This record gives sequence, C-alpha cells and structure tokens, in this order.
Amino acid sequence: MRLRAAVVGLGWAGRELWLARLREHEDFETVAAVDPDPASRAAVAAATGLPVHETVDALDANSVDVAVVAVPNHLHTQVAATLLRRGIAVFLEKPVCLSSAEADALAEAERAGGMLLAGSAAAHRGDVRELAKLLPELGRIRHIDLAWVRARGVPQAGGWFTQRSKSGGGVLVDLGWHLLDVLTALVGPARVTQLAGAVSDDFLSCGAWSATWRKDRPTAAAPGDVEDTARGFLVREDGISVSLRASWASHEALDGVVVGVEGSAGTARLHCTFGFSPNRAPEPQLTLTQEGVTRRIPLAAEPLGTEYGRQLDGLAALLADPAVRGRAVAQARDTVRLVEGLYASARAARPADRALESTTHEEVRTT
Repeated sequence: MRLRAAVVGLGWAGRELWLARLREHEDFETVAAVDPDPASRAAVAAATGLPVHETVDALDANSVDVAVVAVPNHLHTQVAATLLRRGIAVFLEKPVCLSSAEADALAEAERAGGMLLAGSAAAHRGDVRELAKLLPELGRIRHIDLAWVRARGVPQAGGWFTQRSKSGGGVLVDLGWHLLDVLTALVGPARVTQLAGAVSDDFLSCGAWSATWRKDRPTAAAPGDVEDTARGFLVREDGISVSLRASWASHEALDGVVVGVEGSAGTARLHCTFGFSPNRAPEPQLTLTQEGVTRRIPLAAEPLGTEYGRQLDGLAALLADPAVRGRAVAQARDTVRLVEGLYASARAARPADRALESTTHEEVRTT
C-alpha cells in the first residue's frame, strides 16, 4: 500500500525537489500541499489538482502518513513538531534544527507521536557511496578534507537564507550541514575534542555573486547579516582531523566539491559538484593514491538530482523500522553542536565581524 504524502512548504525546494518526485514515485500517493502564500498555493493547485492548504492544521494522521517539510529554517522545529504530535511522520529538510534546544523540542514531539527522518541528499550520491567503499583500502583514517565552494551562488539577497533570524546562519548552516552529513556517513559520529572556526562576508552585498540559477523572486531588502564563507578545523576523539570550507561565492571558475580522505595506507579524493547549479564540473572524478601511484576509480553517470529520489526509495522501509526512531534527532544534535561551536570560535576571534553580529547560537564546550 502506498504512503499518503503531503509537501509542506512550496518554495524552491518544495516545488522543484520534492513535489514532482513524490508524485512520480511508486511508494507514495501525494494527497496535499501546504503553504501560507496564496500565489504559491494557487500555482500548485492549478498545476497538480492537489488540495493546497494554508496551514498544517488541515493535515492529520487519518489522511496523511508522511509530510515532507521544506519550510524556511526558523520554522523547521515548529512545523515538524506540530505534525509529529498529530501522529504524522515527518521527513525534514536540512538543517533539522538550529539549536540544541530545538533538538530537545523535536525529540519530545517524536516521543509523543510520529517518526522523524532527516533529509541528507549529499550522502546518497552515487560518487559519495563509491568513495565510502574505498575507505577499507586506506588503512587507519587520519584526516578528511571537506569543501563545497561555489563560484557565484549567494541565495537571494534579503531573502530568508541571508537573514540570520530566519536561517540560523549563512553558508555554514546551508552548505556546511551537507558536508557534515557526508562526514558522518563516511566515518560515523564522534565527539569533537578541538575546534576552530572563521567566517567572512566579502560577497554577500554584491549582486554579481548571486545564484541566478535559483530564479529567486527579487526583493528590495538589505543583503543580509550572515556569512558567505565559513572555514573550520576540528579534531575528533577517534583521532581523525577534519578541515571544512563552505562558500556561497568565490573567485573560482566553477562550483566544486572536494572530499578527500587520508589514511595510513592511501588517500582517496572525490572532486564533483553537489546541488543543481549549472556552473559545475563536467563530471565527478574519484581517485585512489597509494605508494606514489594514482588510479582513477570509474563512476557510473547519474542524472542531476538522483540523490533526492534515492532518499525517497528508502523512506518507506525506514518508517517501518522502529529502531530508526530518535536517530535523526541524535545526529542533528551532534551537527548543530558543531555548527554552534564553529560560530562561537569565529566570534571569539573576530567579535566585531558583521557576519557574526546578532547571532543566536549557543556557546558550547568542545572538550
């Protein structure tokens, strides 16, 4: 029997990533959509014939089995918790939450009702999975490089992505969350014993660096108060060191992602482009280097966005497994603590930096 699904939030992610994929997937029957914006509701209703509601109050467990939630970041916990308490399972886009307190609220709501699952597209890419298969050949893992650098990819200036009160942060929360999910997928979770972070906002105020491919609606609002570039370094209790860089804009010619894993017996390196930007590397490249010899690992070609459909492929089985309950919140708690720690480190180094003003993230201990 197919799961009855609703999409909550009809912005770019809800429309372009989830609505069409759910409607085409054999495991789901899309039964409703939700968005507070009348124009968005009207457009989706006209295009799909679905009932489109103004609030999630119209949804209940008698008519909806799972809701895919793709609302602005500051609404994630509120919307997801409401649905969970109604007994509706929730598949929540990253970032799952913006603080440890929000993680607590989600955990409480999940205990009271439906199951929470978290979106983590990058970890479901075929090339990332092939990289993971190489890890046993690398010996003891010593260091991991994680970088997602766009050439020109700042989200809509003045939109919610660039307002800290609505996004919870800039590129670290946006692209950095994906990179940290990849880290967990590769080597599992571990307590962080050392951590340092730095941020900057050199590109945020200049429209020439915007992500025109997103086709965001124009706004006359101020550019925003978040960082467009974040850098970090951390050491885990298992001895693995990690360097992290996330940039919405740079002086590079193409958008690119690099995931490098160094071990005692070799080094593996993936160079690709996450996401949907057309300004991307021609094809992903995965290499394995051992004792001075580098060989390229063949990768199967995948259509753009395959990783999103792949998440839906496994969703029904996850929802049927009681052991999965609580897992999304636990991982999100670890990730948000890292994000909080990186912001705290950056504030300590440059307390007057505009990209760090009015931050709401909590100070955390990393030792």
